[in-house]
Formats: sequence, C-alpha cells, structure tokens
Amino acid sequence: MTTPVDDDDPLDLIWGCAAIAKAIGRPERATFHMIARGYLPAKRIGGRWVASRRKLIEVLTNDDESAA
Repeated sequence: MTTPVDDDDPLDLIWGCAAIAKAIGRPERATFHMIARGYLPAKRIGGRWVASRRKLIEVLTNDDESAA
C-alpha cells in the first residue's frame, strides 16, 4: 500500500544515491555524477546524499533551459 505524496510536503526526501537513481529512472553511477556536477539538487548529509522529490521533478521537467 502506497501513501499519497503531498507536493507541498518539505519532508518528501529521498535518501541515498541508489534511491535517487531509482526515483529518476537512471543508473546509480550516472545519478552520482549528475549530483556531483550540480545537475541535480541534492546535498550530502551524514555521508549520504539526500534530495527532495519535488525539486528533482522540477529540475527534470523544466523546459526553460535548452539542452546543449
């Protein structure tokens, strides 16, 4: 049973690079490099990467910036 996600919930966090990778449908290694280069909004806390699901969705669906 899944719990509905409130889009305004600031605590909708994804912990760990593997979980972030799964959430965005990318390999873990590629996700790590995207985070390390600043392409994805994530922070390192206590030795683990953490990201907001809402912010990831905003970045990945933003059409304002053209791909080079």
